[in-house]
Amino acid sequence: MDGLLVDTEPLWHRAEVEILGDLGVPLHAGDTRATKGMFVREVTRYWFERYPWAGPDTDQVADQVVDRVGALVLAEGRMKPGVDQVLTLCADHGLALAVASSTEYRLIELILGHFDLRRRFELVHSAQDEPYGKPHPGVFLSAASRLGAEPSRCLVWEDAPAGVLAAKAARMACVAVPDPAERAEPAMGLADAVLASLAEADDALLERLGAAHWADPLAAPAAAEPPGVARRSSP
Repeated sequence: MDGLLVDTEPLWHRAEVEILGDLGVPLHAGDTRATKGMFVREVTRYWFERYPWAGPDTDQVADQVVDRVGALVLAEGRMKPGVDQVLTLCADHGLALAVASSTEYRLIELILGHFDLRRRFELVHSAQDEPYGKPHPGVFLSAASRLGAEPSRCLVWEDAPAGVLAAKAARMACVAVPDPAERAEPAMGLADAVLASLAEADDALLERLGAAHWADPLAAPAAAEPPGVARRSSP
């Protein structure tokens, strides 16, 4: 969700710099990229291990960051280009959709509700329910399980290097839509496709991914299934 559907990455950066900076963590431009994709409570623990502070514990600081991001989203947030297009594309292909995010549920629901996106997704799953955040694949594997989908039949859309690593660790296909500053990150080379914007996604992309990942090479053309993104397994 963050950085892919909604342009929240600058807002997370501001919130972390403001709140952690007040605690003496010397965050500068670009420093927050080191924790991009992590669960927020992992982020505050990460910085506490490097720059211990006196006062609130790491969970309390994480709550402050989430509250600040929520306020910034309501005041300044905007959707990324191509969101409606790509969600419609997936729906037209009969694909079940889930949000699998490192963000806490309360902020996911606030953001999706604010942009009227919640109705587009069958379910929401947060790393809040997982022992580890990305790049661990748990959040994606659990979302696939809740959809009744085999991981190898799923497609992840990601913007963060940690998310791409998580997707590939889960044995899922992955389309990366990175920030230009992260396009050269080694993890992006693992993605099955790298787009400049969600607006570049089209039928040809899904067909190519389907042929590469999900088509049965022994099946007759008429029997081959279309590509699937978190498609339910048969009962």
